[in-house]
Amino acid sequence: MDKREVKGSEKKRDEGILKRSPFDLLFNQIQRKTSNADKRKSSSVSRFFRGLEADKSKSEDEKENKENEESDCQPDVPKKDGNYDASATEKQNSILEISSGWEKVKQFMEKFEKKPNINCLNLNNCGLTASDIMELVTLLPFLPELEEFDISWNDFVGGALKPVAIQLHHIGKLKILKMNNCRLTTDDIEALGESLDYVPYLENLDLSRNGNVGGNLHLLTSKFQRNCKLKVLKLTDCNLTSEDGTFLAKALGVMHNLEMLDLSMNTSLGSSLENIAQELKNIPCLRGLKLQMCGLNQDSLQFLSAAFKVLTELRKLDLSSNKAIGGGFPNSSAELSTLKQLQVLDIHKCGITENDMAALTQVVPLLSSLEVLNISSNRQIGGFSLNLFSRLRFLPKLKSVCVSHCALTEEAFAALAETLFHLLELEQLDLSWNKCVGGQLTKLLDTLKHTTALRELKLSSCNLVDKDVAVLASLAQTGHLGTLQKLDLSYNIAVSGDGWSSFFQCLVAMTDLAELDFSLQPSASQECGTWINSLLENVKKMPNLKELGMQRWAFTAAQLGQLESFKKDNKRNIEID
Repeated sequence: MDKREVKGSEKKRDEGILKRSPFDLLFNQIQRKTSNADKRKSSSVSRFFRGLEADKSKSEDEKENKENEESDCQPDVPKKDGNYDASATEKQNSILEISSGWEKVKQFMEKFEKKPNINCLNLNNCGLTASDIMELVTLLPFLPELEEFDISWNDFVGGALKPVAIQLHHIGKLKILKMNNCRLTTDDIEALGESLDYVPYLENLDLSRNGNVGGNLHLLTSKFQRNCKLKVLKLTDCNLTSEDGTFLAKALGVMHNLEMLDLSMNTSLGSSLENIAQELKNIPCLRGLKLQMCGLNQDSLQFLSAAFKVLTELRKLDLSSNKAIGGGFPNSSAELSTLKQLQVLDIHKCGITENDMAALTQVVPLLSSLEVLNISSNRQIGGFSLNLFSRLRFLPKLKSVCVSHCALTEEAFAALAETLFHLLELEQLDLSWNKCVGGQLTKLLDTLKHTTALRELKLSSCNLVDKDVAVLASLAQTGHLGTLQKLDLSYNIAVSGDGWSSFFQCLVAMTDLAELDFSLQPSASQECGTWINSLLENVKKMPNLKELGMQRWAFTAAQLGQLESFKKDNKRNIEID
């Protein structure tokens, strides 16, 4: 066969790859690892599975076909010096075993209505039982190409992880391991730590919401080696102690590739943050740092700000729900301004003071890459946010502005409305729980008219009145809210039945709307008016609208029957009391 014929054969082979089953691909990967000498010895095995051996002479093929017929159609076993080649036979048996194992994997996944994948085993929230876990243990040896393994939200994993961990040496290519909310025990954590040597390419480890990790983190962190390739580490809500923070800091010393660290909702971690922040200086490639509700204070903010000078690649910073850091920003603002790549700054519920706002007003406009700004639930900033809002126009990449529950004044709201007009990429706006918005929504008219990217608008508990929802109805009718996907108008009891009715008549113009909430607050109750017919008539014409929040409205028996029938016939989720 000349070179052109060989190239033609190789081209046909490559085109056929797209049509092969997962097992075919797995077998092909196994084949590529075989040496050229082994390939020549096991040519008949390859021909049994592929029929691609093209360099045999016609006489040899006829001879082997005759041998196959005489052996009652059994697969060929290559010969060496007139005898059966034991190594080739062993390989053939191994391949047949893998084929049988793959069938078992498929049957296992079918129980959970999942499609098998040689690279990803996703059993998230599948209600695994103890017997399922033991069956899973027997299947891991047949998944040598596995790169992602997710068994999160399965209670029975707790206390049964050790046999699973022991089998991890069969999936040495594993990159992603997720065991979120599995009720892991101390023994489970120790077994997982011992198995880390089996998965040298691990890049993503998520053990969030396993309370027993707290106090036992050293069983895991002590096993990380200097060649650690970990890029993502998530330990959210793990009851981590101050001592755990110290052990984690030591482990961070070998995690030079880390890109995301999430330690949120570990309220006792703040006292060890000095050690953690010191080690963060050695991870210049860190892109995400989440420390929500970690018991941070002004000193913690100071320790972090020292690391900001080095973390030039940081994209996401979440310091939310740490009220004690309030008052600490004036001493940290200079370092914060060095984060030129920062895209997300979340400091909601941080007890921000007037002095903090003055410092942030100087710093935030310098974060030229900023896309998300969340300063919600800081009630002291109401009248002091005006200057910051006026300068947000210098951040043209802003996509999300969240100022919920900030006790904004009318002047601050007017400044924000004027600035939003210049934010052409705005996708999310949350003004909820700011009573000054009521009766003043016309100030957002120009912004809402010209935005072409707005996906989410939250106006919950804004004291809206009829003319406010009339503004929204008019904008919808003229096609200016066509991109809106989520609209929250809940807790606005001042809107009358006629106001809702007029709004619902224009609802169909919001073609992309997927979620609408106009529930009443828990302490309120109003009778449902005739608007229910207008609502359901228009929702029926909106295939994307799947979620309707209508809690605390009082319905008659007939109206309840109408809603239940509508839910059943149109497959919509309607939340009512």
